[in-house]
Amino acid sequence: MQKHTAHKLAHLPGLKGGFTSDNIAGASKEVLDAIIESSTGAAQPYGADDYTASMEARFREIFECDLSVFLVPTGSAANGLSLATLTPPWGAILCHGDSHINNDECGAPEFYSAGAKLVEVPGANAKIDPEALVIAAQQKVGDVHSVQPSCVSITQATESGNLYSLEEVQQIGQICRDNKLKLHMDGARFTNALVTLGCTPAQMTWKAGVDVLSFGATKNGVLAAEAIILFDTSLEQELAFRRKRAGHLFSKMRLLAAQLDAYLTDDLWLNNARHANAMAKRLTTGLASIDEIELIGPSEANIIFCRLPQTVIEGLLAEGFAFYHERWGQGVVRLVTSFATAEEEVDAFIKSCRQLSC
Repeated sequence: MQKHTAHKLAHLPGLKGGFTSDNIAGASKEVLDAIIESSTGAAQPYGADDYTASMEARFREIFECDLSVFLVPTGSAANGLSLATLTPPWGAILCHGDSHINNDECGAPEFYSAGAKLVEVPGANAKIDPEALVIAAQQKVGDVHSVQPSCVSITQATESGNLYSLEEVQQIGQICRDNKLKLHMDGARFTNALVTLGCTPAQMTWKAGVDVLSFGATKNGVLAAEAIILFDTSLEQELAFRRKRAGHLFSKMRLLAAQLDAYLTDDLWLNNARHANAMAKRLTTGLASIDEIELIGPSEANIIFCRLPQTVIEGLLAEGFAFYHERWGQGVVRLVTSFATAEEEVDAFIKSCRQLSC
């Protein structure tokens, strides 16, 4: 039965070349091996195990500072709990209108914070404009009739595939300090941004003013484990209670910790992201050579937006390629590569685009 099912799945539409999301990829072998290894024998529960200690030590080494790490299974939990820790129920979370927390988390930040409000701050390329942020940060401060600016959340890399430069993160960090706001970074694609900028994790986070990081790993080769990293360790106790109350304190924490421990070993996390970004660059270069295809904005990580003729979109779908389209306008397509994307998939997609455009 299992062989028959696998055979049928191999012929389903979309498996010829999947570019819908980096979530469609599986997990790295090293991560899966670590789960199996960590599942043997007995270990103390709730994070009092050697795998969790090793994972925490790796994070401290990577970020070059003391910090607190809280593991959860999903990015939505990481973002929701992080923002709830930074925001009272009457607070405002300042974020871009195109951010993931504003569009794709079914109200999780509001749910976990017991009602804090997401307030949109405009800016090009899904990045918060610093001048607009200054205005929003000072909006109705002290007015008991209004939600109070409490924290800022930026997405690195953004939902449009763009990056905040180090200078931009530093500028936003300074605005937060000037206005007594905490700064959260949604790093679902943190490593993709990191390898493009060529900086250290410390430079892109706490040295630039980030207080809390949602460190994403699931999109880049981990099975199911995300890390909330507190650079402001004074928040540790509150987050500990919030995670427990939310039902995300795993008893067998070693099975989550082992995933991230393996992920951070021997540069697996960096190499996976480098490959995903390289595949996006290969795809971008190929599409740019086709006159009928318009690239929309720069692709700085592993996400590409482009505009294709409708006949090309229909032809690609008929051939079995999978990608999101029409969510951002007529003919607009989003393509996402992953650590598991093969060069052959990319080249086949480019070849089909060229043939269908003739």
